[in-house]
Amino acid sequence: MSADDLLNREALLRLAPELRPAVDPAELRTRVVHFGLGAFHRAHQAVFTEQAAARSGEPWGITAVAPRSAATVRALRDQDCLYSLTERRPDGHRTRVVGSVVGALAMGPDAKTVDALLTDPEVTVMTLTVTEKGYHRSPSTGGLDTAAGPVAADLAAGPDGPLTTVVGRLAAGLAARMRAGAPPINVVSCDNMADNGAALGRVVHDYIRASAWPDRAEILDRMAEAVAFPATVVDRIVPATSDADRAAAEAALGVRDALSVTGEPYRQWVLEDSFAAPRPPWELDGALFVPDVAPYQLTKLRLLNGSHSALAYFGAAAGLTTIAGTMAADWGERLVRALCAEVSPTLPADGPDPVAYADDLVVRFRNPAMHHLLRQIGTDGSLKITERWLPALRELRARGTSTPVLELALAAWADSTRRADAPADPAAEALAACWGPSTRPAETVRALLRVLGAADLADDEALVAAVADRLPALRTGRVEI
Repeated sequence: MSADDLLNREALLRLAPELRPAVDPAELRTRVVHFGLGAFHRAHQAVFTEQAAARSGEPWGITAVAPRSAATVRALRDQDCLYSLTERRPDGHRTRVVGSVVGALAMGPDAKTVDALLTDPEVTVMTLTVTEKGYHRSPSTGGLDTAAGPVAADLAAGPDGPLTTVVGRLAAGLAARMRAGAPPINVVSCDNMADNGAALGRVVHDYIRASAWPDRAEILDRMAEAVAFPATVVDRIVPATSDADRAAAEAALGVRDALSVTGEPYRQWVLEDSFAAPRPPWELDGALFVPDVAPYQLTKLRLLNGSHSALAYFGAAAGLTTIAGTMAADWGERLVRALCAEVSPTLPADGPDPVAYADDLVVRFRNPAMHHLLRQIGTDGSLKITERWLPALRELRARGTSTPVLELALAAWADSTRRADAPADPAAEALAACWGPSTRPAETVRALLRVLGAADLADDEALVAAVADRLPALRTGRVEI
């Protein structure tokens, strides 16, 4: 297929109306800068922003910044920043082109352009999907880990030195914006973390405090009034795009799309209504603005994300590969409902109904059109389960409540860390070192918990013993719920 057959603005004219973007990309301007060029952003915030622009007539365009993947930036530029989204529905797929992204930059090579955008008065929103590890948080304090190699290198860099962390680039950009007296701005975390807005605000403030900038105190004072870090809850299952997905998108469009994404029909965005500057009217596409996102955040984090992680590790132990395939096992639905029932007493009373939420999860996870890989969900487990499982586990055990499902889930995660094909994890080396040839199971579990920064749980003898007792069955692929 030639370059003429590539998805771009010229090719849009040849597409059927139902395949085209909801808004003409030529009518948009960069008013949102997004860090993270992955599939989730393209299937979630970019869609809400496109619909907000289309329904309001306001020119809310996005320039997306890739922290690492220059190849994705080049591919997006080759397509005039257009890409397709395919919704995987049980009754048939639906594909269309999304047009809200109007620019693509690589954070390192395009640093000057990125910095210029971060100080541009027209840019009033920054959003992020950089995963938990992109925040470089200390497991013990929750603040910025200034001793982490990349963070320390950024802090040591001169005024014009290269910055490799998103936190460093964001802090430097906000500092420059404050110095320039530019208008206020909203910085919106869209990553799956409890209190993601406060977490992002803290690491950015910690970076500025740790910097050698002589005006850092003045910058922080100005930021207190001019920068908002609202909390959010984002939800949509977006599997990794396969070759088959790309072929299906090409068949639907009649042109080649190297950056097609897929997602389930369901999507949700809940935002704390605490903004310092203009924002896209995302509510026109169903986003929910609330005074406090905590009930929604905890429900999603502990029920959906918690169940997802559990399914990933149990399914891998049983030799399965996808969420839908794991739900088809005789214990799949039972696992989701049991985990939700065990964890739901830790959720705020004013949040979504946990029983109805579990019902929805079963339907979503069972969607036969979805092929969400367990390996994708299981990555970075040492970061994810620290957020998804451990706070509820601590709360329940402090009440004297039994926690058999979370104990079993921990055992499944622990079992995954010993295998040669263990999912990628920033703590992989430390986790693997816990499995000595002569180490007793309880000692291994205790060591693994300490790697997670959970010394309190490692000292819980009953918990450690319960997790260790579950390991033999999981090693043989048996899931007993």
